Amino acid sequence: MTFTYKTLAMSVTAVAAMGLAGLAQAEYPEEDITYIIPFDPGGESDVTARFQEPILEEVLGVSVNVTHRPGGGGAVAWSEFQNSAEPDGYEIIGVNIPHIIGQPIQRNDAGYETDNWRIVTFFHSTPNALIVSDDSPYDTLEDLVEDAKENPEAITLGGSGTYSANHLDMLRFEKEAGIDLTYIPFSGTGPLKGALEGGHVAGIFNYTMLGTEMADSVKVLAVAAEERVKALPDAPTFKEQGYDIVGGAYRGVAVPKDTPDEVVKTLEEAFAEANRQITEKQEPLGFVMEYITGDEVDEVMAMLREAYAPILEEAE
Repeated sequence: MTFTYKTLAMSVTAVAAMGLAGLAQAEYPEEDITYIIPFDPGGESDVTARFQEPILEEVLGVSVNVTHRPGGGGAVAWSEFQNSAEPDGYEIIGVNIPHIIGQPIQRNDAGYETDNWRIVTFFHSTPNALIVSDDSPYDTLEDLVEDAKENPEAITLGGSGTYSANHLDMLRFEKEAGIDLTYIPFSGTGPLKGALEGGHVAGIFNYTMLGTEMADSVKVLAVAAEERVKALPDAPTFKEQGYDIVGGAYRGVAVPKDTPDEVVKTLEEAFAEANRQITEKQEPLGFVMEYITGDEVDEVMAMLREAYAPILEEAE
């Protein structure tokens, strides 16, 4: 075969084509993905991840393995992730605000910094709710407030984590009502049901999902939302009862800070599709579905920092 410029060009083209084909085959994802939930099984993050898991696998074409690493109100897993996860999209982690805002402010060493990862999306939110058992002496929010004024710090309310959405809004409630309560932090939402049923706490300051799940055995005294939640139509808002408290948790997923844009975009689209498919399952459970990505993530973070900063600073 005579080697001419034409044959050389053809050879280069063929090699380039093979290279492009190789690159196409190497597109993310090629391996299984680990999806870390930094709380106990049974909470809102876990429930959503279980709904998402099969859809993410279908969209991404690989296995998505949900694992749990509870501890420190999420800080244990967030610290491990920030210090060890590779920026390749094969290890992703659930993130919650205001947890990831409050913990680094309130702890000398939370083990992580809020800005040292990249949040792919916030996919839902849940308003807080003040929940007591059916046999509680409190039939209304005002019953609880009156007792708290007569017996400061005697009423114990369990919640998920320290300086979490639950804790921060309970502190707001104390300030609004002029009362002193005792907050008992748990490692996640999962253990709260047993704590309330076992009489280990007088009530729980948690999310609308738990109020919905336990609707037959509890009284939801108030919900921290602008309007009544569809899944709990009989539960009045704090605002209805004279307390300007609207708040809860935003949940999403993050990757290491240097993860490539194309990987983040692939995950954004996969989680968006999961949201579309699970909305009908989650809204009746007390969830509010969201699709917050890109610059909107920073806007939500800034808004909540502003809302909770006075409480965090006062608590230091």
